[in-house]
Amino acid sequence: MLTRRLITDAVATALAEDAPWGDVTAEYVLPADATAAAALVARADGVFCGADVVVETFRQVDPRTQVVLEALDGETVAAGQRLASVRGPARGMLTAERVALNFAQRMSGIATLTSRYVQAVAGTAARIVDTRKTTPGLRALEKHAVVAGGGANHRFGLSDAVMLKDNHLAVLQDGGTDLVEALRALRRRLGHTVHLEVEIDRLDQLDAALEGGADTIMLDNFSVEDLTEGVRRVGGRAVVEASGGVDLTTVAGIARTGVDVISAGALTHSVTALDLALDVVLAPRS
Repeated sequence: MLTRRLITDAVATALAEDAPWGDVTAEYVLPADATAAAALVARADGVFCGADVVVETFRQVDPRTQVVLEALDGETVAAGQRLASVRGPARGMLTAERVALNFAQRMSGIATLTSRYVQAVAGTAARIVDTRKTTPGLRALEKHAVVAGGGANHRFGLSDAVMLKDNHLAVLQDGGTDLVEALRALRRRLGHTVHLEVEIDRLDQLDAALEGGADTIMLDNFSVEDLTEGVRRVGGRAVVEASGGVDLTTVAGIARTGVDVISAGALTHSVTALDLALDVVLAPRS
């Protein structure tokens, strides 16, 4: 969940990186009493995200800056559309400009790409979800952008759920531990609200995951044929998640196998920023 504190901290960190000792250009070139008006504008079609982060960026640089939002997170926007109006001290506005754009462009890029995945699986029961393949320090912002694009969130971090991946299973196997017994013992130790997910990369691991009591079984890098067979074998006894090899050319075929969830790291790790700009509005000359 994207909280006010997370936004505040992310913006403060970004501003400290960009202007650790102030903005020497703005301070030396622009008069201290200069004011300006500007428009945040979309330069490409997409899904906008990052409205609260934009507002917070201008606020932290100079609280006198006024931002009037004209688009909200999750809204489909067109090239040339004005997303917000900004008015206030010119120095602060131009100091905040790049950080505000960096956040909004990346978040909007994630929302836009997610919306394309969601559209690609329309008409199926599959949900599009993200992964932990996020930019360090920006996970909450990026996962918020996935939701703005119509997707859903996987676990936020390692503390949220038990998820046995291939390397966990390899360690257990190397120690001679039986997977079914390991999962049953784990289930007895876990609280009743803790979700248990097991990742498998072969169909012959499926029965053990089911017998061990997995709530979700991730079928990793399975062919469409094996995904279909996996869904059939599970028969509704667990949530079936597909992962690996997911892109816009494959996601529809994966969804048609009947899986419940499709997780795609590309939503956050291979995204292209949506082109946005802050254009200063010049006053007419008399």
